[in-house]
Amino acid sequence: MSDSTDLKTADLCDEHAGSAQFQIAEPGFLDYGGRRSFSGPISTVRAPEDNSLVRKALEEPGQGRVLVVDGGGSRRCALVGDILAALAQKNGWSGVVVNGCIRDAEVVGRTALGVKALGTHPLKSSKRNEGQRDVEVRFAGVTFTPGHFLYADADGIVTSEKALR
Repeated sequence: MSDSTDLKTADLCDEHAGSAQFQIAEPGFLDYGGRRSFSGPISTVRAPEDNSLVRKALEEPGQGRVLVVDGGGSRRCALVGDILAALAQKNGWSGVVVNGCIRDAEVVGRTALGVKALGTHPLKSSKRNEGQRDVEVRFAGVTFTPGHFLYADADGIVTSEKALR
């Protein structure tokens, strides 16, 4: 995989938009991590206001993957905070995309991790061990499939069935 810093989503769109294997996420995600540009194979968690499985995923070796967390777009609590961001960085994850909120934004911004989310919320999520792991999740007009590739930067998020470049 190329260094994510040399892959621009705008350039990838110029080269691949219209391809059946390429998807462009609808806008609305804000950058919170210390890395604005990141990419990697997708791993997913469906986590409706419960980050138990998010923690379990980030405890694993990331191997440059991107964890896509479908929190159902909830703005009632945070699914990722400073502790999970530090865990993700320590374990070699490239980034986290949250269809929901994060917290501890200032500290998360100092990590060497890409983090995109819909917003921030100071309340932590519940811990009920509910959700699903490594299943297709759909939000922002994109189906995020485990094993496909995600590219993100200040312009947005795109996915592809195969690694690009």
